[in-house]
Amino acid sequence: MFDNEKLKQISEARKNWEEKDLNKSLSRSPERKQAFKTGSGDNIERLYTPEDINDLDYMEEIGLPGQYPYTRGYQPTMYRGRLWTMRMYAGFSTAEESNKRYKFLVDQGSTGLSVAFDLPTQIGYDSDHPLAEGEVGKVGVAIDSLADMEILFNGINLEKVSTSMTINSPASVLLAMYIAVAEKQGVSPEKLRGTIQNDILKEYIARGTYIYPTDESMRLITDIFEYCSKNVPQWNTISISGYHIREAGSTAAQEVGFTLADGIAYVEAAIKAGLDVDSFAPRLSFFFNAHNDLLEEVAKYRAARRLWAKIMKERFGAKKPQSMMLKFHTQTGGSTLTAQQPDNNIVRVAIQTLAAVLGGTQSLHTNSKDEALALPTEDSVRIALRTQQIVAHESGVTNTVDPLAGSYYVEAKTKEIEDKAMEYITKIDELGGAPRAIDAGYIQKEITDAAYQYQMDVEKGEVVVVGMNKFKVEEKAPQGLLKVDPLVGEMQKKKLVELRERRNNQAVSDKLSALKKACEGTENVMPYILEAVREYATLGEICDVMREVFGEYEQSVML
Repeated sequence: MFDNEKLKQISEARKNWEEKDLNKSLSRSPERKQAFKTGSGDNIERLYTPEDINDLDYMEEIGLPGQYPYTRGYQPTMYRGRLWTMRMYAGFSTAEESNKRYKFLVDQGSTGLSVAFDLPTQIGYDSDHPLAEGEVGKVGVAIDSLADMEILFNGINLEKVSTSMTINSPASVLLAMYIAVAEKQGVSPEKLRGTIQNDILKEYIARGTYIYPTDESMRLITDIFEYCSKNVPQWNTISISGYHIREAGSTAAQEVGFTLADGIAYVEAAIKAGLDVDSFAPRLSFFFNAHNDLLEEVAKYRAARRLWAKIMKERFGAKKPQSMMLKFHTQTGGSTLTAQQPDNNIVRVAIQTLAAVLGGTQSLHTNSKDEALALPTEDSVRIALRTQQIVAHESGVTNTVDPLAGSYYVEAKTKEIEDKAMEYITKIDELGGAPRAIDAGYIQKEITDAAYQYQMDVEKGEVVVVGMNKFKVEEKAPQGLLKVDPLVGEMQKKKLVELRERRNNQAVSDKLSALKKACEGTENVMPYILEAVREYATLGEICDVMREVFGEYEQSVML
């Protein structure tokens, strides 16, 4: 990227600087006695110059915004044209309570909704299942049937709002419920906009809310791809998620490598199912974490965009530009927040917000200061949303496209993360692809090793966490935390009793039988799930039919 003669001059000037200015400065004032490393533990050089990026071809590897390989963003104007979607993740207790929170967020300026479901919903159990006891409504909203979904979106026009749903193994069921609610509002599926997470591979890797074995889960995902490409064309059918991989303790390069390896598996499964890559790839989306090392995080997003564009073009032969564009949602890092001195979390979230924006995110959720302790209160949610709004309207970073491009450090780090991520992808290919690498426990072990190393560095004080292992103070017990009413579980059980009394149970039985037959064959199951949902079959009843046919996944033991 630079003239050889100029590079030679820079090299000579640097040597002269080291011998004279640097050595003199170090003799007077030595550098801090610490290892200078990124948040992922990679060494950082004292100085970066054009020598560190002299192998980069600007047009081939950096390019222009809106052009392949999309390193600088997939839109020519980025935030000068339209700000990112401020999509605040929320959901707790009952559908009634969550509906109130959504309306509050919209009133405060949120431009998209993001639904958090409780643990029983995430693993396909109704609220009256024995395994749901004590968990109903705790980490998200309890959704047992279409009746709950109708309440959740009561008074919210689904034609005008974009909705993201963090749901994976039962994603087909919750999407069917959303479609059915829209129908009742008079909104056709063609007009619906939003995303279902639908990323089951990262559940096996890092999160644990899986139900079915890997191959059967992949079938459900490709059925959603096919159904939505024909019937819900504006819907993003998957959010391939690095967020939870990073929360489990991965490095930045692992987050990119393992996430894109999962993406490759989904593309391969869809192609094997007979879909043309350009028919579904434009609706793929991604979900990344934002941690505290601002410059490493910016480089991570840029590396992910460039690498995915190359994969789609060179590996899968995608022709449409939209098929090569990595569009992603970001959430600030929950695992970086501390229960100690929780006000410090406001600063952490601000840094992470800036990283996501400088990295070119399409939508963003900012965590609240109290999330290391409990579900967020309205006041803390408002501060988290205001953080985005201040960055958007007061920081100035949205006034130009990809403002850190050309930084010797950022460009060198972008290339380093891309290369490391590609090494992981190559290894996973050798193991037979992401599903087989997961079955073998390879990805899980790599993340576990990285998480262990980070924790050891924190405990030895080599990584400083302000307020936790350094700069500690005596604190009073936290006050004013949000608590979910323990009676929520009983309320949901009562709803289920009433639902089963008033619905047409023969129709439900018929629809579930038809679904079972479809699962046993090769038909797309989405139409059958939608029919069952319309008759108010419950989430647990539908998932149990698929459990009976598909079986359940058993996690591998890592050695």
